[in-house]
Amino acid sequence: MPGGRLTQQERRQIALGLADGLAYAEIARRLGRPTSTITREVTRNGGPAGYRAEAAHRATEHRAHRRRTAASPDPRTPPQPYGRDADAVRVYEEVFTTVIIASGMPTMMARVMACLILTDTGSLTAAELVQRLQVSPAAVSKAIAFLESQGFVRRERGEGRRERYVVDDDVYYRAMMASARSITQVVDTAREGVGVLGAGTPAATRLENIARFLGFVAESTARAAEQARDILHTKPRPTPTP
Repeated sequence: MPGGRLTQQERRQIALGLADGLAYAEIARRLGRPTSTITREVTRNGGPAGYRAEAAHRATEHRAHRRRTAASPDPRTPPQPYGRDADAVRVYEEVFTTVIIASGMPTMMARVMACLILTDTGSLTAAELVQRLQVSPAAVSKAIAFLESQGFVRRERGEGRRERYVVDDDVYYRAMMASARSITQVVDTAREGVGVLGAGTPAATRLENIARFLGFVAESTARAAEQARDILHTKPRPTPTP
């Protein structure tokens, strides 16, 4: 039923939808499910090309059995402030991570990104990330290096010699501006190729069209990010007291 676990029949319908080339949103609409549910289901079970309904169902049952028989609390689900449901937060973090992965970010980088965004402080140390994600320090270090190069996180000095990795409120503004700059580099390189290949030749014409298209995208992205930046600093309205 909608809101509960996916049934075996629903997983078969997902597999049929993928085979027919349907988008996740359309599959979700037909099943009466959130798009994020379908995205997470497919991503964690082989992706669009490798998804198999029976295998996905068995894997889900196995994960559920492991959770029921676990003797100790999950270290990835620390005590939650503000009266939050810890299990609901853990499930939501999985969904959020899956959506980030679907947008094109590598899995480990997406896990670190989601973990940072969903903390109230917006920052964690390497040791805290290792504990929450149950991965090696090397995996965290590699993920942070990637996220830092893309403008998603920054480092700041914490207590003693520990570094804290911070995701700022305007993280997606900075990431979009970094993306626009990267696209502009592709534009410049494509235009250099026009001269090398000879203006008017088929290959050069293709490069010129690519450059014009990406140039428009880069300019539009930067302009839209600048226009919308103030939204990221909007403070939530205080909850009225009874």
